[in-house]
Amino acid sequence: MTDLFSVEGRAILVTGGSRGLGLAIAQGLSSAGAKVAVAARTAPPVETLCFLPCDLIAADARAGLVDRAVAALGTIDVLVHCAGQQHRQPAADYPLDAFEAIYQLHVVAGMDLCQQAARYMLPRGSGKIIFVSSVLGFQGGITVPAYSAAKHAMVGLVRALANEWASRGVNVNAIAPGYMNTEMVAPLMNDPERGPAILSRIPAGRLGEPDELVGAVIFLASAASSYVHGHTLVVDGGWLSR
Repeated sequence: MTDLFSVEGRAILVTGGSRGLGLAIAQGLSSAGAKVAVAARTAPPVETLCFLPCDLIAADARAGLVDRAVAALGTIDVLVHCAGQQHRQPAADYPLDAFEAIYQLHVVAGMDLCQQAARYMLPRGSGKIIFVSSVLGFQGGITVPAYSAAKHAMVGLVRALANEWASRGVNVNAIAPGYMNTEMVAPLMNDPERGPAILSRIPAGRLGEPDELVGAVIFLASAASSYVHGHTLVVDGGWLSR
């Protein structure tokens, strides 16, 4: 049973792994014995993680990123696309450049890196790809049209890639965190109206902690999920049940 959930020795690339959810995921995987490379604009505050500087929004900066990870780790067994950013503004005034940047980072970069990873995974018939979507991949939210659209697109992309790659030995899945205790969520929770309203709607009665995503990621990165394809695993304290 221990071997079933093992990621010992697996070579894993985590995007956005320098802070927040990505850092928690990268540290959790490393603690579980994986070899982890982090791709982000800034270095993670953990020396044991291999750092690959990259502005993931820029196509030219992303070019060859998986090759760099393979050079550092020896191969790539798992890709975790966690990089993300947020901009809150009413839809009528939402700047299109912010919309495009968020969509590029979450979806276009995700597709690009999947194609890069697939060049290694598909020929050998094995590999794991995990997107970090959100409960807003199932809801519209308020003042976050770009984020909601991007997270919905992630869920669709996971299903589309699974349809093509499941028979070729590559698992493509996602996790959908709820409201987590991160810098991104802090301004929302500090709002005197929305903060208490959100907390009151979470059946668990609290925000999730970033390291509470690690178990879900390890499951999807390990042999335990060998027959799981095109699925989005929700980790939300019961938010979507309300």
